[in-house]
Amino acid sequence: MTTAFTPPGPGSPTEAHLLLVEDDEVIRNTVRMALERYGFTVSTAGDGLTGLEIFRERQPDLLLLDVMLPELDGIGLCRRVREFSLAPILMMSARGDSLDVISGLEAGADDYVVKPCESAVLVARIRSLLRRASFTPVARAPRAGPTGSDGTADPDTLTFGDLTIDTRGMEVRRAGEPLALTPTELRMLLEFAGSPGVVLERRTLLSRVWDHAWQGDTRVVDLHVQRLRAKIGAERIETVRGFGYKLRR
Repeated sequence: MTTAFTPPGPGSPTEAHLLLVEDDEVIRNTVRMALERYGFTVSTAGDGLTGLEIFRERQPDLLLLDVMLPELDGIGLCRRVREFSLAPILMMSARGDSLDVISGLEAGADDYVVKPCESAVLVARIRSLLRRASFTPVARAPRAGPTGSDGTADPDTLTFGDLTIDTRGMEVRRAGEPLALTPTELRMLLEFAGSPGVVLERRTLLSRVWDHAWQGDTRVVDLHVQRLRAKIGAERIETVRGFGYKLRR
């Protein structure tokens, strides 16, 4: 059973606890020391199975892992973690290979970086994921849907067919059944819900959801749309070829 993710408490994102899973000892120690200089608390593991054990025991705020790992590779570790946690996952790929990237995102990763990666870039990606996991959505215009105790429309609930989004409680239901969305999937859905029927370009989603106004890869968007469709219904998000995606009213 997937459990809800509790984001880091108020304050600087650098108060977060990270788990780094990397089999190369030199890279592992170098990245750990760099992240600690930015104020993060960092636990480490040298293989996938140990990483899974540490994740279960310490429940870190974010998982940073390499694709190529002994015992249990990064793709397998990502899938195992997604069985019980919605915590942000950032994958590292040595070559930025398309297959590695796609496999990682399909397994449940939120983002990826290509090694070697400058410390400042890596920290920017980590902070972006942590902000995404703890953000408070901007108030949206209400749509006809569930009513409050006084019989008026509930301004905190958005309704699209059998899909309801509680923007205050940060809960999404389909046909009355709760959906387990990662912070990235939830933020993407809220972007769509804020502009129903309006086409959002991939670059727009990349900028708003991932904070990648620079050097972002739109494959990240496509794979997350695919994952979101699998949860809320494939027909709910429409592809507008050559432009982007829109949420059907």
